[in-house]
Amino acid sequence: MDLVIRDAHVIDGTGRARYRADVGVDGGRIAAVVAEGSGRARPTGRRVVDADGLVLSPGFIDMHAHSDLALLRDPDHSAKAAQGVTLEVIGQDGLSYAPVDDRTLAQIRTAITGWNGGGPGSTDIDFSWRTVGEFLDRLDHGFDGQGIAVNAAYLIPQGTVRMLVLGWEDRDATPAEVERMKALVAEGLEQGAVGLSSGLTYTPGMYASDAELTELCRVVAAYGGYYCPHHRSYGAGALRAYEEMVALSRESGCALHLAHATMNFDVNKGRAPELLTLLDAAIADGADITLDTYPYLPGCTTLAAMLPSWAAEGGPDAALARLRDDAEAERIRHVMEVDGADGCHGVPIDWDTIEISGVSDPALSRYIGKTVAASAREHGEAPWVTARRLLLDDHLGPTILQHVGHEENVQAIMKHPAHTGGSDGILHGAKPHPRAYGTFPQYLGRYVRELGVLTLEECVAHLTARPAARLRLPDRGQIREGYRADLVLFDPETVAAGSTFEAPRTLPTGIPHVLIDGRFIIEDGRRTDVLAGRAIRRA
Repeated sequence: MDLVIRDAHVIDGTGRARYRADVGVDGGRIAAVVAEGSGRARPTGRRVVDADGLVLSPGFIDMHAHSDLALLRDPDHSAKAAQGVTLEVIGQDGLSYAPVDDRTLAQIRTAITGWNGGGPGSTDIDFSWRTVGEFLDRLDHGFDGQGIAVNAAYLIPQGTVRMLVLGWEDRDATPAEVERMKALVAEGLEQGAVGLSSGLTYTPGMYASDAELTELCRVVAAYGGYYCPHHRSYGAGALRAYEEMVALSRESGCALHLAHATMNFDVNKGRAPELLTLLDAAIADGADITLDTYPYLPGCTTLAAMLPSWAAEGGPDAALARLRDDAEAERIRHVMEVDGADGCHGVPIDWDTIEISGVSDPALSRYIGKTVAASAREHGEAPWVTARRLLLDDHLGPTILQHVGHEENVQAIMKHPAHTGGSDGILHGAKPHPRAYGTFPQYLGRYVRELGVLTLEECVAHLTARPAARLRLPDRGQIREGYRADLVLFDPETVAAGSTFEAPRTLPTGIPHVLIDGRFIIEDGRRTDVLAGRAIRRA
C-alpha cells in the first residue's frame, strides 16, 4: 500500500462511536480499515504515519463557499486546506461567473467584486470561459494543468442566468424567457453542475417570481440536483421566507438545501425553534431538506447588498447613477433607515452594526474595521453620507460584517439532524470574516470540546457524510474501504480556529495532516505543493 495511518481514532462520518484502527491507502482510495481487535492482519505500506492520539475523519465538505476565483488565483489556498476542507461547493447565492456572455461577465465582475475581487480592470484571472462546462474544465486544469488546492462542486447561479436572459429588469419573465432560462439550467447540469443557487435578496435574482423559480427547480429535480436558495429574508420576514422555499421545493419536487440558515436581527431573537418545527413537519411529510450554517454570529456581504432592490434595477452602472442623484439618494436613505429595505431583510438599518471589512480601492482602507456609524462620527456627518460616499468612491466594492446574530439561534440550528457545515467564507478584502479561515475547527474546538453542543461523532457526520449524501457522492464522506482517501487527522484536545475578528487570516491549530485522493495537501501542519483538487461533477 502507498500509506498506512497507524493507530488512529477513527470517526468514520456515520455518527457511530469512534474506534481504534489502522487505515491503509492505495491508489488514492481507502484500501483497508482494520479495527483493533478485529483479528485481521495489520496493513503494511511504503509509508506509515503514527496517528496515536489523533482522530482520523473524512475530509470536511464546505457546503457554502465563495472561492469561485480564489481557487484559480491562489494555488496555496490554505484558508480552506488548513481547516481540513477537501471539497467546496461554489456558485453560491445566485451570483457567479458561468454561464455568461461578454456583457454579463463584465456586469457580474462589477457586481460581486466585493466577494471575490476580479473587478473590471483586474488582470489576475483569465476569464476565458463562458459556459458551466468550460468553467469546470478551467478548475480541472487549475495551475499549469496540475489542478487546484481542493475539490470544488458548482451550483448554477440563478441570478446570473436571469441576467443573461432578461438583464437587470424588475419584471416577470415571459414564457419564452422562462424556457430559455430552463434550457441554460439544463445545459449547466448536463455539463456537471450539482444544482441551482439563488440569492433572493440580491439583484437581479430577487426579481424572479415563485412561479419562475418553480419552473427552474423542476429542471433541477429532473437531473437529480438540489436547489440552494439564499431566501428572501433572514430578518422581518424570515419565517415566511422559509415557508416559501419549502412550498416551492414541494411544488417542484426538487430537493432543498437552505443556505446559511439562521434567524437574524432582534425581531428573531430566540425564534430558531419555530424554524425547526417548520422543517421537521415538512421532512416528516416527505420533503427532502437539508441546510448549512456557520458557527459565528455576524453575517458578511457587500454594502451594496443593503440597498433596496429597485435602486439596483438596471445593473451596477444604474445603481451608481441613482446614488449620484441627490433626490434618488435621499429616497434610498429613507427606505433603508425608516422603512427597512428588502436588501436589509425588511429591517431598518442600524449603522452601528455595519462594519466595513474590505474595499477595492486601497485609498479607502481607513474605513476598514470601523462601523459606518463610527466613521460618520469621526467625520461629523450622518451615517448615510458616509455610506453613500463609500459606495460611490469604491464603485460598490465595500464588503461588510453585519453584527445581527443570536447565539441561541446558532446553537439550536446546528444541532438539527439535517444540518451541515458551510463557511460562507468571503476570502477577499483586508479584514474578512474569520469564518473563511476558521469555520471547521471552530465547530470542533468551540462547539464540541468547549461547549458540548454536539458530540464529536455527531459533528463529524454533519461536516462529512451528510453533505456528501446531499451532493450524491457515492464514494466520499465516510471512512470505508473503496472510498476516496479524502482524510483529515486532527487532535481533538487542541483543534481550534486561529482566526479572530481582529486577525481573521490566522490559520487553525491541531490539524497536522489533510489528504485528498491519498495525497498530502497538509503535512505536519504545513501546506505542501500538491494540487490534488478537481471539479466534482454531478454523477
